[in-house]
Amino acid sequence: MSKETLKANLREIPDFPIPGILFYDVTTLFKNPECLQEMLDSLYEMYKDKGITKVVGIESRGFIMGGALAARLGAGFVMARKPGKLPAEVVEETYAKEYGTDTIQIHKDAIDENDVVLLHDDLLATGGTMAATHRLVQRCGAKKIFINFIIELGGLNGRKAFPEDITVDTLLTL
Repeated sequence: MSKETLKANLREIPDFPIPGILFYDVTTLFKNPECLQEMLDSLYEMYKDKGITKVVGIESRGFIMGGALAARLGAGFVMARKPGKLPAEVVEETYAKEYGTDTIQIHKDAIDENDVVLLHDDLLATGGTMAATHRLVQRCGAKKIFINFIIELGGLNGRKAFPEDITVDTLLTL
């Protein structure tokens, strides 16, 4: 399997969620067993020697590959969620989006200074949600942080949302 095969299996939905947006639907990659395995194998190869102790998946599509990758790496899995979804004490970060503000939370006891953390989500567009999650995990004292996406929309310059010294990897750039 190749990146071209992954791209060929990616569904494009015009005018979603608003007119003028071309939405890349990764659920078609998740439902295809060969694509799912290819993505997991590729992500594992990227991070198997990095000492990852926790994978943080961003709600909600980041939970799918994030959880599978954490299991494969022998790491713990942490959910980054919108407010009101986590039952224990949380820490949070509020951030600006293209059309307002949002907040992301993790459990207060999820990450500490001994953790090497991989942040994972499905798509890098402007980078706002991931940048907020990065700041949140930094505040928790993580020893090292890596960032990963399945897809990067290259024309939106989302990488500019992150410090230059942070490693940001993607499987596909569109």
